[in-house]
Amino acid sequence: MKYLDPKPEYFARRNLRRTAGVWSLWGLGVGAVISGNFFGWNFGLGVGGFGGMAGAVLLLALMYFFLIRTMSELTTAMPFAGGAYGWCRAGLGPIGGVVAGFADNLKYVLIPAVIVFTLTNYLDPVADDWLGISLPNPAWWAILYLVFTGINIASARLAFLVAISLSLLSLAILSVFWIGALAHLDFSQWALNLDINGEELFDGGGPLFPFGLAGIGAAIPFAIWFFLGIEQIPLAGEETVLPEQTMPRALKLTFATLVMAAVLTLILVAGMEPGAAIIGLSNEPLFAGFEIIFSYGISYTMLAFFGTIGLVVSFHAILFACGRNIFALSRAGYLPKFLSLTFGQTKTPVLALIAGSVLGFLACVAIEFSAALFGGLPVGTILLNMAVFGAVIGYIMQLMAYLKLRQMGMDQLSKMPRGKAGAFVALGLAMLTLQFLWLNEDYRPGLIGCVIWIGAGLVYFAAYARYRLVKSPEEEFALKVRDKSES
Repeated sequence: MKYLDPKPEYFARRNLRRTAGVWSLWGLGVGAVISGNFFGWNFGLGVGGFGGMAGAVLLLALMYFFLIRTMSELTTAMPFAGGAYGWCRAGLGPIGGVVAGFADNLKYVLIPAVIVFTLTNYLDPVADDWLGISLPNPAWWAILYLVFTGINIASARLAFLVAISLSLLSLAILSVFWIGALAHLDFSQWALNLDINGEELFDGGGPLFPFGLAGIGAAIPFAIWFFLGIEQIPLAGEETVLPEQTMPRALKLTFATLVMAAVLTLILVAGMEPGAAIIGLSNEPLFAGFEIIFSYGISYTMLAFFGTIGLVVSFHAILFACGRNIFALSRAGYLPKFLSLTFGQTKTPVLALIAGSVLGFLACVAIEFSAALFGGLPVGTILLNMAVFGAVIGYIMQLMAYLKLRQMGMDQLSKMPRGKAGAFVALGLAMLTLQFLWLNEDYRPGLIGCVIWIGAGLVYFAAYARYRLVKSPEEEFALKVRDKSES
């Protein structure tokens, strides 16, 4: 593979400023994931029971534990803005970079779009009740994308500050729920509340495992929402002060925060009234709990505001990641190079952020008009499931790249402890997760869409981009590793 060897000014016009510390990265990581505590995860109770859901959370926590260990090591050696894409390009070559890069791109474009689409269901009643303002859905999408793209364009420092503030506010809302739930939790009724009565219909394992151990696998596609998104932290590698020290600390702190939140949310939401059977079917699981805590004295508007905060912080954080993903792919030549230009004193990837926002807005339009455009297909669900498949495929590629780089001799370049055994465990669990996603029939159209998206990226690469690849930092590192291994 031949690479263009650009002049020094090429990278000078495409550099980022280092402003992020541990708490900046923590805000980015927690912000990206925390909305998973508000919505979505609870459907795992209906298909797996409490025991199945708890088992799924445990397996995924183990997978993410070993995944972030490899991420810590890879970021220490390669603190590139592309994150997993950069590692895969270094370890698996340009084709590996295409697959990982476009799998991540799928996730970072579509998840914010689905979040924004959902946000309008909460923002409009809040604005109408408090401000007397009611707007059509496209107007809300435009406002949200303009405001938060503008924040990211203004400066990375401001983007990190907003992420920290909104993450703390989301955790404060969850803490009110956790404390209130503990006060209202009747431990004599706890086991009864966890029983979804599945044992009356299926030959399972009692109230905790009404569907037997198969319930663990069935719950995995929903339990993943407690953790999916933490992997975006390394995309800020080129904006982090002392990344070899800061990144591992931030990843550990973020993971510990998310595990705590997942355990408390699962146990308390499922264990209090109205019980796991009802919570497992709810589109707003925390709302039912808040109504119990406040004795139905809290307005729907306030509940909607709580939901808005959780969604807004994830939208903001993942929008940041979307810009860095497009920036890195563009700088390396996988996407048009003008998208990686950075501007002003703050050196933010303005065009990459705008491009990601435009794609997201178009995805919202597709969801809104799905009946007319796609014959009534549940486009929003399909897009969200495409993003989940893209994430898991990205994990598999990242872990394969890690193992390959180790084989090539990265041990000599990294000061982090070895993690081969953990990488194999994470790889096996990621493949198992992919299998259970496929077994869920609702997710299958998402895999087809994911394959189409990545396939389009491969076609574009084969026809155009492969002749315009730039010798970027990822490739320089790969060459350095190869030289080391051959010497």
